[in-house]
Amino acid sequence: MSNGIPLKKISFSGTLLLLAWPAIVENFLQSMVGFVDSLFISKLGLTEVATVGVTNAILQIYFAIFMSVSTAAAVFISRSIGEQDTEKTKVIISHALMLTIGIGFLFGFVSLFFAPDLLSLMGANAEVVERGSTYFRVIATPSIFMSLVFTIGSILRGTGDTKTPLRAGLWMNFIHIILDYILIFGLFFEGFGLTGAAIATVLARIIGVALLFRGMKRKNLLPPLSPRFWSIRPDLLYRMSRLGTPAMLERLFMRTGQILYFGMIIRMGTDIYAAHTLTGNFTLFSTIVGTGLGVATTTLIGQSIGSGKFEDVKRYGKIATGVTSTVMTVVLLIVWLYSFGAATWFTTSSEVIHLITTVLLIDLFAQPATGLVTSLTAILQAGGDTKFPMYVTWFGIWAIRTLGVYLLGVYLGWGLIGAWCAIAFDNYIRAGILYWRYRSFKWLKVI
Repeated sequence: MSNGIPLKKISFSGTLLLLAWPAIVENFLQSMVGFVDSLFISKLGLTEVATVGVTNAILQIYFAIFMSVSTAAAVFISRSIGEQDTEKTKVIISHALMLTIGIGFLFGFVSLFFAPDLLSLMGANAEVVERGSTYFRVIATPSIFMSLVFTIGSILRGTGDTKTPLRAGLWMNFIHIILDYILIFGLFFEGFGLTGAAIATVLARIIGVALLFRGMKRKNLLPPLSPRFWSIRPDLLYRMSRLGTPAMLERLFMRTGQILYFGMIIRMGTDIYAAHTLTGNFTLFSTIVGTGLGVATTTLIGQSIGSGKFEDVKRYGKIATGVTSTVMTVVLLIVWLYSFGAATWFTTSSEVIHLITTVLLIDLFAQPATGLVTSLTAILQAGGDTKFPMYVTWFGIWAIRTLGVYLLGVYLGWGLIGAWCAIAFDNYIRAGILYWRYRSFKWLKVI
């Protein structure tokens, strides 16, 4: 396995953690940059904050589609690495890049010509549409760079290389913060305000893509400019789309379900919604860890399947579920212990602080199930079974979580505590269903 991590040189859990930590750090840094970006923009005014909020809501749909391509690329590439088939790996990379570039151009076209319509569709008022159209066009028309960041990062991770995306992310995030400040507020010139924030984001992404391409070239992953590698193979594009589409729908089901139950929580009152939002900021730490471990799980399971080492597949499955659940629970336990003091950084309301710490405790009891959902989804997707997690997410978010938030939070009057009890119940139900599927081994599919 020339490009991956040697599976037998260190323990299975050690390999998983070694592969996961760069992805964890990368996700953490991206979250911090997002926080700094929001802080800068908040200095411009509430209309600018609202514009960015609506734009990000639209971009979440873009991200779901871009991530579906990157998920398919990671699964296909990790298997071909396991098979030690270099030519097949490069053909897959070329098609992942072609698919990514095509989708990037399509969404760029839509963003350029339909920006006001998309903002209006999301419920933005006339002032936000007027100011936000330029911002949205600048940040979303070059969608090709946005999509390439996702795909190239997944290509590298699929080979077992999580450090190159981390290094690229470090530079991209550092440059983003510097450019953000200069272009928003100005230095020796008048700043460009919200448009400056969009330009900074785009320039940082362009630099990130250049660094990721350099990483691919250094690892000899770029396919030569030859028809042998770049002639379109419709069957391969179809198989990648078939694998990636359920992953995309899974994320869209999650987002649309969140919109519904977020609306219920908003109607419970401003303080309650504020407590819910701040609790989400605290749980972000365990989510970042789980995402990084999920990336490592997909890579290692895919490589093991590709090399025909099905005993390793079973071992990695057991270890990934155990490690992910344990680490996410420990991280949230630490966060909960610190939350009693940290919550005072955000609010002086004793009622809101009590709600935050109480809801975090509920989520702490749910973390073992959340870890199982995270790891089992990664395992099934690596096995080529992206449809089952999609169905489970659809059922869990719409039939259990959203209904549960209404019954416990609204109908029975338990408020935010009832809403988070419903979220915990949903995670345990989904974990049970996914574990049943995992134990059946019907998720090992030919892709």
